[in-house]
Amino acid sequence: MTALVVCGGLAGAGVALVVRELVPSAPKLGPTLRRLDPPAPTPGDRSQRPNPSTAWAGRLAERLPGTLPRTDLDLLSQSLEQFVVNKVSLALLGLLAPVALVVGWTLMGLSVPLLIPTGLGLAFAVVLWFVPDWWAVSEAAKARTEFAYGAAAWMRLVATRMASGKAADQALEDAARVGRGWAFVRIQEALLRARTEKSSPWQALDDLGTQLNLTVLNDVADIMRLSADDGASIYDTLRNRAKSLTNELLTQEASKANADSEKLHIPAALLAVIVMVALAFPAILNVFSI
Repeated sequence: MTALVVCGGLAGAGVALVVRELVPSAPKLGPTLRRLDPPAPTPGDRSQRPNPSTAWAGRLAERLPGTLPRTDLDLLSQSLEQFVVNKVSLALLGLLAPVALVVGWTLMGLSVPLLIPTGLGLAFAVVLWFVPDWWAVSEAAKARTEFAYGAAAWMRLVATRMASGKAADQALEDAARVGRGWAFVRIQEALLRARTEKSSPWQALDDLGTQLNLTVLNDVADIMRLSADDGASIYDTLRNRAKSLTNELLTQEASKANADSEKLHIPAALLAVIVMVALAFPAILNVFSI
């Protein structure tokens, strides 16, 4: 009976998928607009290069319900297709993982109800399906913190170059060419694209900050725009913003260190409880045996 129920459910799900593919549905507005006006690839950005082997993943991404972490993937330079491939691969791995357990039990001569591996497989598949999302959010948070450190150093370099008499746009490019980290590379690419398109570099920085959810770039763009519009001296403003950003990062690191220190007390407390139980167990056993 269990096998019949499972087979019937799988058959019904297959029929539902076939009907869903055959019945025309209204296209999503976001993917349609991206196909009509695809974003221009940035220098060195591999995520925008089409890969024929993962084209199916792009079509699947357009049909998936919910929202995908496109901003985080863009920050991590990972293509949406590869992200979907990872999700599908992990889900299939979780779905097929209980098969090895069932095979082992069968070889030992044990009978296993079909409902147990089916339920475990579905549970593992659901959990592993969301693992890439959790990874993207976690890695993007680390990348934004790392970018903030690089941006603080970059702002100090820009202020130094402007104090030596360089123009605002030239100071931005000179300071960005000093660093070799990925944060400086992304800034270099944005400034190069602005120079190629004959647009203002602060607008390119503002667009990059909005695209990748990097508020520090929006702040730099506002400061540099103030210098271009009013001709104001922004040396002190840049230095103060870099100093405040560094203080914010140090405060976050101190809070994280305190939280990690507090977590270290948990294993010690558990060890103390285990020792107390081990010492008290013989005495309690003697009391109940009397």
